[in-house]
Amino acid sequence: MKIANGQTVIQLFERWSPKSLAVGGDKNGVLIGTLNKPIQRVLTALDVTESVIDEAIELGAELILAHHPIIFRPLSSIRTDTAYGRIIEKAIKHDLTIYAAHTNLDITKGGVNDLMADALGLKDIEVLAPTTTESLYKLVVFVPHTHTDQVREALGRAGAGHIGNYSYCTFNSKGTGTFKPEEGTNPFIGKQGALEFVEELKIETIVTEGQKNKVVAAMIKSHPYEEPAYDLYPLANEGETLGLGRIGYLHESMTLEEFAKQVKKAFDVPTARVVGSLETQIRKVAVLGGDGNKYMAHALRKGADVIVTGDVYYHVAHDALMDGLNIVDPGHNVEKIMKQGVKEKLEKLLKDKKYDTEVVASSVHTDPFTFI
Repeated sequence: MKIANGQTVIQLFERWSPKSLAVGGDKNGVLIGTLNKPIQRVLTALDVTESVIDEAIELGAELILAHHPIIFRPLSSIRTDTAYGRIIEKAIKHDLTIYAAHTNLDITKGGVNDLMADALGLKDIEVLAPTTTESLYKLVVFVPHTHTDQVREALGRAGAGHIGNYSYCTFNSKGTGTFKPEEGTNPFIGKQGALEFVEELKIETIVTEGQKNKVVAAMIKSHPYEEPAYDLYPLANEGETLGLGRIGYLHESMTLEEFAKQVKKAFDVPTARVVGSLETQIRKVAVLGGDGNKYMAHALRKGADVIVTGDVYYHVAHDALMDGLNIVDPGHNVEKIMKQGVKEKLEKLLKDKKYDTEVVASSVHTDPFTFI
């Protein structure tokens, strides 16, 4: 079996959900333990409770990949005669590593908010509250004609050349490259000390900041030359906008009451708080996992009929009602959707690299509320 170490698991994960996407002051990354060890099993979890720690121990998981950070505020002490201290003590005694991906997992494409929007069946989805715009680069590489297809395919597989809904976008122009292999070289074409003239193709493509290193590595690996000639230019063009929350459309209108029932079913919750007239017709929907109190204005500006979010305050609900914004609050715990979503994504990332490390979604119920 080929088992990934912790550093490899997290490097693969962070290519998808980089820590750089997180909002300022957020707590992400390794909070307990070390990544310098083999990881046979990863447990994905929403919260890290003592029951989740026990589940990880029973499953033989070495790494818990959680959405909510177990340590969010600075610690003044770790007392093992408290419930919180016991959780940390148990994790350390059993050599468990706990890694948190919080707002970066909310923001990233395919993360928490996309999973929630997909569960509601939204279409024409956009970002609700932008936080960043991806930087773009132009990659230019010079390739002998014998290997142009090979290099172009490697660039596309690594993620280069995405423009809107088009992939593998490149521009290709012919030219003549010159070089003289010096002493100590082992040239693919030519001989040491002789100036070579080679018919080459200049391949130009576009890459994002997040893909840049991966694409360049794939290009170098597929290129036949010892020293591939390439250029990387920052572009003034703006890349894709990323941010918190999503907004989109239902496939057909329904009443607020019908929509609230759909929300309960989509997120497997027994109840939901609703703000607004139950007979109101709903078509445009904003969704934001977790605490969405600060984002009512974003939903209003973007013309949402309703926002689906958690932890809504009493006075925020009154303000929304006066502004004509409906709310469906199914609770904070609906972010549990990330357990299966992250499991599937991480499994694919590991499988693509031929690793046999297993990923398991936690089955522990961590919602602290019971409705009676």
